[in-house]
Amino acid sequence: MTFENILVASENGIGQITINRPSKLNALNVATIQELHHAFEQLDENTEIRAIIISGEGEKAFVAGADISEFAHFSVEEGAQLSQQGQELLFDFVENLRTPVIAAVNGFALGGGLELAMSCHFRIASDNAKMGLPEVSLGVIPGYGGTQRLPQLVGKGRAMELIMTAGMIDAETAKSYGLVNHVVPQAELLEFTKGIATKISRNSPTAISQAIKAVNANFKDGLDGYKTEIKSFGKCFGTEDFKEGTTAFLEKRKPSFTGK
Repeated sequence: MTFENILVASENGIGQITINRPSKLNALNVATIQELHHAFEQLDENTEIRAIIISGEGEKAFVAGADISEFAHFSVEEGAQLSQQGQELLFDFVENLRTPVIAAVNGFALGGGLELAMSCHFRIASDNAKMGLPEVSLGVIPGYGGTQRLPQLVGKGRAMELIMTAGMIDAETAKSYGLVNHVVPQAELLEFTKGIATKISRNSPTAISQAIKAVNANFKDGLDGYKTEIKSFGKCFGTEDFKEGTTAFLEKRKPSFTGK
């Protein structure tokens, strides 16, 4: 598939997706969400890809929000459909991807941009990053999972304040809240993120995919995270990666995982 709004590359088992709409501060529109879905799907299906990094083109923005011009005149039904389709196609899809996804947050991550970053498995920010959910200043609420994921990450009180004030926080504050794991100079952001992705890539892809499923289960209504962990733990015993990992440990050598 040919992409118009994103760039996709891979090297040494690490996939990289770059949202490439710098003139729009990489704002998400329907076409970009669709392209991102396809790119994540393709990288996830590639058995050679062990981790995925997503970032925004340029130094100003990761994603500075949604493309408001697309939905400014939507009806109630169209608004609900926009939210549902976006969550299914991209935000929930990324959260439940088998391959770990790291958001390299360069610059502004606002509205849908922060929601995209929060749907990733964890986040690393540049020191000039600014994050927030400004939707209520437009007469609407976050619609791509922001009201659910932000409280999970920073707690209910802080999430309520951020959403109600429509304010922004800087990278260091985001780190102190637990919203991002690391803050690094912008020039070092991608290399630092690739370093963590490389560490991930050395481990068992089958085990990592089961770990993602087990951790996510704790945040989903109707699922028992402990039972999911037990089931996922058991599944690992039937994989070639488990045999390789335990054999390599006993033989005092580094494992060579195949993801099978």
